[in-house]
Amino acid sequence: MTPAPIRLLRAFATVGGWTLASRVLGFVRDILIARYLGAGPVAEAFFVAFRLPNMFRRFFAEGAFNMAFIPIFAKKLEGDGADEARRFAEEAMAALLTALIALTLVAQLAMPWFVLALASGFEQDGKFDLAVAYSRVVFPYIVFISLAALFSGILNSFGRFAAAAAAPVLLNVVLIGAMLAGGGLGWEIGPALTWAVFAAGIVQLGLVVWAARRAGMRLALRRPRLTPDVKRLVRLGIPAALAGGVLQINLLVGTQVASYFEGAVGWLWYADRIYQLPLGVVGVAIGVVLLPELSRRVRAGDSAHAAASMNRAAEFCLLLTLPAAVAMVVVPELITAGLYQRGAFGASDTQATATALAIYALGLPAFVLQKVVQPAYFAREDTRTPLNYAVVSMLVNVVVAVGGAPLIGFIAAAVGTTLAGWANLYLLWRGARRFGDEIAIDARLAARMPRMALAAAAMGAAVLGAAELQASLLPDRHVAGLVAVVALGAAVYLGAALALKAFRATDIRDAMRRRG
Repeated sequence: MTPAPIRLLRAFATVGGWTLASRVLGFVRDILIARYLGAGPVAEAFFVAFRLPNMFRRFFAEGAFNMAFIPIFAKKLEGDGADEARRFAEEAMAALLTALIALTLVAQLAMPWFVLALASGFEQDGKFDLAVAYSRVVFPYIVFISLAALFSGILNSFGRFAAAAAAPVLLNVVLIGAMLAGGGLGWEIGPALTWAVFAAGIVQLGLVVWAARRAGMRLALRRPRLTPDVKRLVRLGIPAALAGGVLQINLLVGTQVASYFEGAVGWLWYADRIYQLPLGVVGVAIGVVLLPELSRRVRAGDSAHAAASMNRAAEFCLLLTLPAAVAMVVVPELITAGLYQRGAFGASDTQATATALAIYALGLPAFVLQKVVQPAYFAREDTRTPLNYAVVSMLVNVVVAVGGAPLIGFIAAAVGTTLAGWANLYLLWRGARRFGDEIAIDARLAARMPRMALAAAAMGAAVLGAAELQASLLPDRHVAGLVAVVALGAAVYLGAALALKAFRATDIRDAMRRRG
């Protein structure tokens, strides 16, 4: 039997690998959007339309629903067997589907008010009607992707992570295909993107349903009923839903502030997509794998392995996110120009996006470490405490973003997001001390953290020097310069990390080793 921390690292690598593929394709998608639409009105209308179902998806599925569903399902699977777990999953699916259909119908009727709630600044120009039209097409995506999240939770509880992690790849493949086809056939890119989102939801749901059936979980449709297990799910889900709602309010505040500055919705979107790469690859991998693992350990009373799992998750997180955060702070313009500056996306767009990127990057370690600490609460079916902390972080974001906008413009939204992230992490970590040694930093992590920071600092100095050299010798070769600087930075960080013993080469080998 493979030791638990090694098995956990291998699961992180599986989810992280697929998420990396999705994020890389997401960059290709965003590069094409920047090329065809830039940061203009069509792009901003699409970004608002696309954000609406994703905001509610995180509220219903990834937030409220899965944070309550996975611990209950995993415990039933462990203690009561597959048949009881299947029954609970079918009851949960019936309740979720009913709520999603009702929400979608309401949204279609009230879409102008939904768009106003997210981007009231659009009412001043023609972007408002376009955003409403796009949102009506895109919003049903929430039904497909939320059901996909349920099936993904089932697969994760079985320790099968690949299909659920691969599903987002399909979204980007469909959107990229729609833009390439639209560009070649002369279609309008905006409508092509909106209908592609709808189609992608069907494809993503199909993949995880097929994978769940292969795992032996063929779910049947049931009439929605308020059974004891569903009541328990709702009781646990309401605080998580409110916490998810608080986090989405942070996004709403940022978009509202940006909607009053021409082009700012697009600039924040493009900056967000860059820093979401390490956050998605590392944070999603940790959140997906760690919650079912901790749920099993807590149920078994195995605090030693729970502590080891959390420390290795934090180590994995810092090892990958520290260099990414440093690079985004020291060379944000090079990164932005190399990825986006072409076609409709000009130099002024690059400068504004790079400023937002550097600010977001300062909060990146906090955003990822939250994914390590939160499962300690959710594994104990404590969803209320994270809600309380999320409310505090929301207030920090609102005060900074809204109060700072008249002074520093749209950048106040990025500053508010970053400060709120650190506030939330501090509160989560302080509150988790009641879990005892499980949340304590072990000797290995304590020794490696400063070494990782030194390796990242060495990499930052190297890429800053290389970026300045590239700007003087090849000022217009943004893509080539970015590739060269990234390769240099990766080599410097890897060499420094190994020399400083921030990690060992055997760590990677052990994480990838298959069971005997």
